[in-house]
Amino acid sequence: MAIDLNLVTLVQQIWSYEFMQHAIETSWIISVIAGVTGYFVVLRRSAFVAHAYSEIGFAGASGAILLGLDPLIGLILGSVMGGIAIAALGRRISNRDTQIGIVLAFALGLGLLFISLYKAFSTEAISILFGEILGISWGEVQLTFVAGIGIVVTMGCLYRPLLFASLDEDVAEAKGVPMLFLGTAFMVVVAVSVSFAIQVTGVLLIFSLMVTPAATAQYISMRPSRAILISVGISLLATQMGLFVGYFTPYPVSFFITGIVFILYLAVRLVHSYAHRRFRETKESDSQASPTGTPRAIA
Repeated sequence: MAIDLNLVTLVQQIWSYEFMQHAIETSWIISVIAGVTGYFVVLRRSAFVAHAYSEIGFAGASGAILLGLDPLIGLILGSVMGGIAIAALGRRISNRDTQIGIVLAFALGLGLLFISLYKAFSTEAISILFGEILGISWGEVQLTFVAGIGIVVTMGCLYRPLLFASLDEDVAEAKGVPMLFLGTAFMVVVAVSVSFAIQVTGVLLIFSLMVTPAATAQYISMRPSRAILISVGISLLATQMGLFVGYFTPYPVSFFITGIVFILYLAVRLVHSYAHRRFRETKESDSQASPTGTPRAIA
C-alpha cells in the first residue's frame, strides 16, 4: 500500500480514527503528568520508586482482573496503597530502599498468586505489562484528564516545600518542614501518576516516561521550572513520534517511545560531556597561561 508522504495528509489520516484520537489525547495528558512528577522522582533519587509502584500496581490490577473489575481501578488502588505503606515505613529518602524492597517483594508475590488463580487468558494483564495506548476508551481519556488536573494542582501546591526538601533534606527538616506528610503526599501523587503512565508504556517500561525525560532535562537546564518544562516537552515529543511511527508499523508503540527518549538521553548526555570537557580544558589552559594562576584578562 502506497503511503502519502504529505505530513498534513498523514496527520489528518491518523486523526480520522477515533482510537487514535483517544491515544493522542491521553498521551498529551500523561506526558504532562510524567514530566512534572518525574522531575522530582529524579531529583529525589527515587527512580526505583517509580519502578516499584508499577509492579505493586500490577498486583492490584491482577487482583481486579481476578474479581472481574476494571484493572485500571485495581492498578490505582494497588499503587496508592503501596505508596502509603512505603512512606509510612520510611520518612527519609536515604532510608527508603529497604522499605521499597520489602513492599515490592510482597506485592509481586500477590500478583503471582492472582495471575495463577485466573484460569482464562487475560489480554488486560498483557496490556498492563507492556502498555496498550491504542486500546484506550473515551471513558479512560476522561478519567485520565481528571486525574491529570488533580496531579498538576497537587504538585503546584507541594512545589516549594518539595523542592526545598529534595535539595537539602536535613535543613528542610530542621526548618520544620513536615517531612512525613510531604513524603506521603508525594508518594501518593507518584503512585497515581505511574498508574496512568502504565497505559502508555506498561509496567516493564515505566522508566521511559517517568525517569528518562526528567534525567535528560537535568542535563539541559539546572533551573527547576525550566527543567520541568523541558521534561514535559521531551515526553510530548516521544509519545507523539511514537504514536506516529507506530501507526504505520506493526510494532508496539511503547517500543518507539522508549527508543526515542533513550536516544535523546544519550545524545544530550554526550553533548553535555563534550561541552564540560571543553570548558575544563579551556579553564586549565587559561590557568597555565597566567603566571599567577588567574585567568587572563579579556581584551
